[in-house]
Amino acid sequence: MNRKRFLGIAAASGAGLWINSGNFLKNGRLYASSPKPSVAKNNELGADLIIAGGGLGGCAAALSALRNGLTVIMTEETDWIGGQLTQQGVPPDEHQWIETQGSTKLYRDFRNMIRSYYFRNYPLTEKASANKFLNPGDGAVSRLCHEPRAALAVLNELLAPWISTGRLILITNCKITAADVSGNIVRSLQASMGPGGRNIILSGRFFIDATELGDLLPLTGTEFVTGTESRKDTRELHAPEKGDPDNQQAFTYCFAIDHIEGENHTIDKPEAYDFWKNHVPELTPPWSGKLLDLRYSNPSTLEPKKLGFNPDGSGEGSILNLWNYRRIINRLNFRPGAYASDITLVNWPQNDYMLGNLIGVGTAEHEKHLWNAKQLSLSLLYWLQTEAPRPGKGTGWPGLRLRKDIMGTDDGLAKYPYVRESRRIRGVFTILEEHVGKENRGLITGNKSEVRAAGFFDSVGTGYYHIDLHPSTGGNNYIDFPSLPFQIPLGALLPVRMDNLIPACKNIATTHITNGCYRLHPVEWTIGESAGMLAAFTLAKKVRPREVREKGQLLEEFQELIRSQGIETHWEE
Repeated sequence: MNRKRFLGIAAASGAGLWINSGNFLKNGRLYASSPKPSVAKNNELGADLIIAGGGLGGCAAALSALRNGLTVIMTEETDWIGGQLTQQGVPPDEHQWIETQGSTKLYRDFRNMIRSYYFRNYPLTEKASANKFLNPGDGAVSRLCHEPRAALAVLNELLAPWISTGRLILITNCKITAADVSGNIVRSLQASMGPGGRNIILSGRFFIDATELGDLLPLTGTEFVTGTESRKDTRELHAPEKGDPDNQQAFTYCFAIDHIEGENHTIDKPEAYDFWKNHVPELTPPWSGKLLDLRYSNPSTLEPKKLGFNPDGSGEGSILNLWNYRRIINRLNFRPGAYASDITLVNWPQNDYMLGNLIGVGTAEHEKHLWNAKQLSLSLLYWLQTEAPRPGKGTGWPGLRLRKDIMGTDDGLAKYPYVRESRRIRGVFTILEEHVGKENRGLITGNKSEVRAAGFFDSVGTGYYHIDLHPSTGGNNYIDFPSLPFQIPLGALLPVRMDNLIPACKNIATTHITNGCYRLHPVEWTIGESAGMLAAFTLAKKVRPREVREKGQLLEEFQELIRSQGIETHWEE
């Protein structure tokens, strides 16, 4: 691998200037890289930055590192990049200010590119075409509910020039299996190329963990935590009296369906249907009854709450029609005849899998939980097709059709489970409920009308979502309560010991509680984008990431740099 490096000073002409110390700055971008990733003998690839995981955090990290001159190798376990937005099939969970603030400029550009994708390629109605804030599905959960493949196409478009010029190597169907570590430094990763495929070695100067489960943390010996912390340890209002590292949020296998009235698309009865049909979650406070039912525990009050389901989109007063909740195609946005039906994405309370973890278990148990979770989602579909109540028409909606093409899989389920909780680094700084929870924050400040979360001197981004914890494997029901518009502290991206590995998604230093508002789509993107720039900055400055936080001048330079590239560090008043 060519270790020559550039250093940067902006010349009036925009040309780069060679400096022996090895950094390069051109047109507001840092450069600290060799021209292209390198290929060595013995199946070894090398680059400045190795990113494990091609989810939203991984893609954002790659894009920000690339625009600042690094060469990048990014691996992805499935054949789709995009993480929770694509391979997991979850339309974006976002806040009400997302169109103007509370995310990075690149994330908003990405969202606008998705809209442009529909404007350019789909038979929209005249009204939909004129709506600059088009929401293709008009789903209730987001201002931009769309098909997974639309996001996938846009992400591929964003990465295409970097792949073409050779500065980015993207390896899909690739899982990291081992790491070579010397003290506090990761030297390389071993990756397996597909089922039964060959192993390759990925060598780099900096490493980012953007995997869904924080896979690099145990492989590299990076200190991490899982599950719940005790109230004694964190002083959080909603933390349990006793911590439990195995008590983690449910995960979900999502799927997409449409509805063709008069046709029968009923799937074969799932093998575990009888179990799931009669299953009552054992939670405290108690669940509302059977899991496969149109009732659930209201996340805010934990009282039983009625839900509705009708593929025609109609509602019953204030009762939520689940069909509309994560709808990704509203046929009325498209010219007559384009769609025979709406298309909706099923990520509901009824297919949250609470009976086991994917973290900290052996391979056999891991696979068992994946199979059981798939059986739950298929059982929910079968129940909807055969037994769910129909207003005034008996039971069952046999016209519900599993849209395997939407998810790109043979079984019709997402390529990867929707994971809400990952391993989390032990960080230089940990985000607590007192920093972001509205009630807890009010107690700390003495102001119950507090409108902003704690201010962090080392902020590297902003975000917002209420604290939303789904039922857990340890038997907790929903934990759901207001938070405040928050910042992302650099200290939460810094492991307490490792020098060249940082997290880029749900694996930052939050607690079980605060993970509930830092795990959503735009926040993960911001974390990743800042992580990619941190890698470029530290390599250019030849310092450790922790030094950026510890040394005021470096921190000021870094924050100025990220703000110049569209990363907000503070909310507007």
